[in-house]
Amino acid sequence: MAEALICSAKGCPAEAQHQVMWNNPKLHTPDRRKIWLACDEHEETLRAFLGARGFWKQTVPVE
Repeated sequence: MAEALICSAKGCPAEAQHQVMWNNPKLHTPDRRKIWLACDEHEETLRAFLGARGFWKQTVPVE
C-alpha cells in the first residue's frame, strides 16, 4: 500500500490533489521541474507564490 502524498503547504495534513511544477531559472536548467504537492485548498496559494517570482510552470493532477 502506497503512502498518501501530503500537501506541501506549511502545516497542512491534507492529501495532495495537485502537482505544482516550478523552476528557478537562476538555479535550474530550463527543462528541470521541481514539484510542490498541493491539496485543493492550497493549490492557488502555492501557484500564486511561485508565479509572483516567475517560477511557476504548470499544475497537473496527482496521478
